[in-house]
Amino acid sequence: MAPEPALTNLSEQAADKVRNRFTVLPGGVALVPQQDYANAGNPTLAAALSGVPGVVVQSFFGGNDQPRIQIRGSGLQQNPVERGVLVLFNGLPINRADGSYIVGFANPRQAESLEVYRGYMANRLGATVLGGAINFVSPTGSTQPGSQLTVSGGSFGQINTSGQTGFKKDNADGLLQFDTGHRSGFRDYNSSERVSVNGNVGVALSENVRTRVFMGYTDLGFDVAGPLTKNALYANPRQVATGPTVNAGTSINPGPNVVRDKPRRDASQFLVGNRTTATFDAHLIDVAFGYTYTDDTFRFPISSGVRTTKGGDFTGLLRYAYNPVDALLPLFETTAQYTVGSADRGNFLNQGGQTGAQFGASELRAQTLALFAGANLPVWQQFVLSPGISYAYATRDNDDQYSLARRSTIAYSPASPATLLPNGSVPTQDTSYSRRYSGWSPSLALSYRPDALQTFFIAGSHSFEPPTHDDLIATVNGTPNSSPGRPNPANPAFVSAAFATPNLKAQTANTVEGGWRGRADRFSWDVVTYYSWVDNELLSLRDVTGASLGAINADRTTHFGVELGAGVKITERLSGRIAYTYQDFRFVDDSLRGNNRLGGAPPHLIYAQLQFQATDAWKMQSAVRWSPAKVPVDNMNTLYADAYAVVDLRSEYQIDKHFRVFGEVTNLFNKTYASSTLVVDQARADQAAFLPGDGRGFYAGIKATF
Repeated sequence: MAPEPALTNLSEQAADKVRNRFTVLPGGVALVPQQDYANAGNPTLAAALSGVPGVVVQSFFGGNDQPRIQIRGSGLQQNPVERGVLVLFNGLPINRADGSYIVGFANPRQAESLEVYRGYMANRLGATVLGGAINFVSPTGSTQPGSQLTVSGGSFGQINTSGQTGFKKDNADGLLQFDTGHRSGFRDYNSSERVSVNGNVGVALSENVRTRVFMGYTDLGFDVAGPLTKNALYANPRQVATGPTVNAGTSINPGPNVVRDKPRRDASQFLVGNRTTATFDAHLIDVAFGYTYTDDTFRFPISSGVRTTKGGDFTGLLRYAYNPVDALLPLFETTAQYTVGSADRGNFLNQGGQTGAQFGASELRAQTLALFAGANLPVWQQFVLSPGISYAYATRDNDDQYSLARRSTIAYSPASPATLLPNGSVPTQDTSYSRRYSGWSPSLALSYRPDALQTFFIAGSHSFEPPTHDDLIATVNGTPNSSPGRPNPANPAFVSAAFATPNLKAQTANTVEGGWRGRADRFSWDVVTYYSWVDNELLSLRDVTGASLGAINADRTTHFGVELGAGVKITERLSGRIAYTYQDFRFVDDSLRGNNRLGGAPPHLIYAQLQFQATDAWKMQSAVRWSPAKVPVDNMNTLYADAYAVVDLRSEYQIDKHFRVFGEVTNLFNKTYASSTLVVDQARADQAAFLPGDGRGFYAGIKATF
C-alpha cells in the first residue's frame, strides 16, 4: 500500500479507502490518526508511537532530541540511531541519499496521521530494510479547513505553541503550519528547542489529474545530557556525568565528561516536493520529486569531536498502479525511486565544549535506486496471493579532502580533567573509499479474509540494507579525555589512526511472518509474529567509555518477535487498548558472543491505556508504560537496565465548539528508571551507560479551533 491517495485526493472518501486498505494488507502495518496523540503537553515521537506494537521508541533526553527508534531491530545498535528505517514526509524521504536520518526532524504534531509499514510492507515505498518505513502525512486545506492554535506547557520548562490555517476554494486548497517548542529539561544540561514551518498547496488540474506542492523547514537544537552509571542514576537522575575518576591510579566510572565537553546537536533541514497523480479509470500514475538540504553540527564528547555535515539530496519517484474500483489493493503496481545526494563533512576537535582545530574533511556522495513490482491476485474465494520483487542499487563514495600531513590531537589529564595536556598529532591516512551494493528482495504473501472484518496472512521476504556513511567512516581511538587518534592521553606522539573506514557488506535477512487482524463485537486485534535470519548485521560498536570503535558486520544473527495490539469497548463509555512487543534478537554461534542477546533490545514492552468518556465533552485516560524484564546494555550480556513501570494520567475537556483544554501528569509515582541506554560491545559494571527517564511532570494546554 503506497500513501499516494491520502496525499493527492481531496475527498474524505479517499481517506476512508486508505483506512480500509490497512485492514487487508498482508503484513505488519498501523495507521495512527492525529487525535490519538495530538493534545499532549509533551508531544514527542515516543508518545505518538507508544500504542503501535513492533515500533520501539526509547526516549534519550525527554524532549525534541534523538530517541532510539527501531522496528524489528533494524539500526538497533547505533548511538544515536540514524539508519534502519525509512522516514517519509508525505511519501518523500527525509533520509539522506545514504539512508541516514535525523529523527528529531520528524514532528508528529504536524501530521494528520502516521503510517507505519513494518518489514517488507515498506518495499513498495522504496525501502528494502529490515525495519520498514514511517510516513508522516500532512493535513491539507480540504481535510482540515479553518484555523487552529494550541498552547501548552508545564514541568521542566516545557512550552509549545503550534498553529495552522487551511482553505479550500473551487479546485484548490492550501494549508500552512507552524510549531515551536522549548524545554529546559529534567536534567542539569538538558535544554532543547525546535521550530518548524510546513505548508502545502493542492490543485485539481482536471477531473483526472491532481498535484500538490509541499514545503517545510525545521530548525532543531538540543543538549546531549549523556549517560550515567547505574549508581548515579538512582542517586540523582538529574545530574550529568563528569567523566572517569582516577582513584589510587585506577580509573573508575568510565564515560563522557559532559560538564567539560558540552555535547550538543544543532541541525536544520529544508524540504520541498511535488506529487502529481493522474487517474484514468483503474489506472493510476504517480510522479513525485523532492529536495532536502540539511545542515547538521554535532558536538560529540572529545573522543569523537565536532562533526559538521552540509549537503543536499534529490529524490525522484514514478509509480503505476492498476486498481479497479472494487479492489482494496492494487492488482498490480510498480515503483521506481532514485535518490542522489552529496555533503561536505568536517571533523574538528572538541576543546572544552568549543570547536577546535580541524582534523578531517570529506566529500560524501551517495545514490540509491530502488525498483519494485508487485501484485495482489485473487486466487480462490477469499484468498489473495501477493508476490513482489524489489531491486536496490546503492553507491557510497568519500573523497578525503584533508590536505595537511598530520591530524591534530588534544588531551586532558585523566587525573585532572580540566588540565589540558600538550597538543599532539598523528600522520594523515587517506580515508577515501568507493563502495557499491546491489541486491534483490523478493517477497510472497498469502492472505485470507473469511469475512469483511478479518484478515489472516502469511508471508516470506528478503531484505537488503546497505551501510550509511556513518557506518563507513567513523572516528576511533579516542578516550573520555582525548581526541580521536590519541588512545593514550599522556603520549601525544603515539601513532594511531583517527578514522576507521571498514569495508562493510550490506545487511541482508530472510523473514517469515504471519498475522491475524480483525474486529468482532466490542473487540479489535492485530497480531503479527516474525522470524528473521540476518546475515552481516551492521553493528556500530563502542567501548566501555562510550567511545566509537567503528562499525562491523556480525556473522549471523536472528530476530524473533511478536507484535500484538488489541482494543476492547468495555462499556459505552469505558474502553481499553494494549500494545505488546516481544523481541528476542540473538547472535548465532558467534566466536566472541556465542548465542547472546543483542544489546539494547527490550525483551518485552507493554503499553496499556484505559479511557473513560465521563461526558460527551470530558474524557479521562490512564496509561502504563511497562518494561517488565531487564534489558542487556552490551552484546556480552554482562550489564543490564532494570525493569520499570511508569503510570501517566491525562484528561481533556471540550468547552465549546471552539475551545478544548487538556492536562497531563506523566510518571505519576515519580519512578526513577533508565528510559534507554547506550549500546556497547563489552560493558563494565561501573560504566556510564544509562539514560534517565523524566521524573514526575505536570502539563496543561488549550486548543482553539475556528
